[in-house]
Amino acid sequence: MRICGIAGSLRKDSFNRALLRAAVGLAPAGVEIVVFDRLADIPPYNADVEAAGDPEPVQALKAAIRDADALLVVTPEYNYGVPGVLKNAIDWASRPPTGSVLNRKPAAIMGATPGKTGTARAQLALRQSFVFTQTPCLPGPEVLVAEASRRFAADGTLTDDSTRQHVRELLERLVAWTQRLRPA
Repeated sequence: MRICGIAGSLRKDSFNRALLRAAVGLAPAGVEIVVFDRLADIPPYNADVEAAGDPEPVQALKAAIRDADALLVVTPEYNYGVPGVLKNAIDWASRPPTGSVLNRKPAAIMGATPGKTGTARAQLALRQSFVFTQTPCLPGPEVLVAEASRRFAADGTLTDDSTRQHVRELLERLVAWTQRLRPA
């Protein structure tokens, strides 16, 4: 099984990129998480640009999602919501609405923050976007990594055993969820 992993932060040493790297290492046997790491290359969504044809970075995003069996989104929380670069990528991937690569693509969300809320509001906002795109989002477990500086080493390694277990459980459930949702 192939999962497309996307971290919603552009910062090289962000906790969310580190959390996605941890997920890659914690993936169950037979599961490959392929990281799409080009959010910075995607231009702001513009219907005029879309009408002229998807720019290459958008084509790459859509191909990465299309080629995967499932999607894993790791989001920071900015001002109680999803970072603009991540929302922009979701907006591009949602086009065209009738043939979107997000349509019926099983997804899971997790996130990390230095604060105490663990990205709960950003995850909720992302779930709302996924309602429109008809992207079935795994209902749980929620992986809300609060006080992330206490859970990662200085080099970005996830050191907190409880968090590692939650990530592992999320991935196992995403695999089972994806298998259940596959067309017969």
